[in-house]
Amino acid sequence: MTEPSPEFESLTQRLDRLISLVERAVPPAPTPTDMSSADAFVWHPLPKGLVAVPQVNRIPLQLLQGVDQCKSELLENTKRFSNDLPANNALLWGARGMGKSSLVKAVHAEVNASLPHTVTPLKLVEIHREDISTLPDLLTTLRASPYRTIIFCDDLSFDGDDASYKSLKAALEGGIEGRPENVLFYATSNRRHLLPRDMMENERSTAIHPGEAVEEKVSLSDRFGLWLGFYKCSQDEYLAMVQAYVAEFSLNVSEETLRQQALEWSATRGARSGRVAWQFIQDLAGRLGQRLDGN
Repeated sequence: MTEPSPEFESLTQRLDRLISLVERAVPPAPTPTDMSSADAFVWHPLPKGLVAVPQVNRIPLQLLQGVDQCKSELLENTKRFSNDLPANNALLWGARGMGKSSLVKAVHAEVNASLPHTVTPLKLVEIHREDISTLPDLLTTLRASPYRTIIFCDDLSFDGDDASYKSLKAALEGGIEGRPENVLFYATSNRRHLLPRDMMENERSTAIHPGEAVEEKVSLSDRFGLWLGFYKCSQDEYLAMVQAYVAEFSLNVSEETLRQQALEWSATRGARSGRVAWQFIQDLAGRLGQRLDGN
């Protein structure tokens, strides 16, 4: 038997090293997520997979003041979905700090709390804005899941030449497969149409058929059957938010002092919103030496 030449052995060694490098460069196959381990998850595209969130950062639904109509509509839509009835994708848009993302998380918890123990809980999966182009991969993962799931994207918007909105459009309603029956998509945004006005106007001025170009941009929002608008709150609504927190956490402060300090706090920030109310409550509790867990 002829011995292999040194040149052949050298080539074989180089090929082995190349194969080893390629194997190390390729990420391992994602480990299937046990979705029974939690009610909330975060989607990670590299490597693809869902990471469980043991404790979601949220506040009780009853503490969200000044958004009663939005609260009622989103809660009803989510209850229908959890009961295997038709429901719509939802876009929560409008003023900053008025509880858009808080409402999504609170409604999810409220619906699960109301379900009988024999009913499978609703899952919440957050996808980050920068990962929205991987939404089709997430939908593929969830399509085979036995759980009904809300995909949640906070602060969704598109700028400049970002074309990932086309992936979102197709994933929500278009394409051959369409949106899985066990999945809904909830998004929050400061913009009603998810795209800046100057971007839409640029399309109008440069396109051969400007009306059609703008229509394509606007049609993204049309994929959401439920539009919930959030507006700047009045002084009375702001004070109601503050008072609800004070009652919830049993903060020891007089009504007159509370009103004076709460209004002063909002004036120094030039805004009234749920976020400003919560920031004031944290400051007040700290000054009073009280924790925000009632102790």
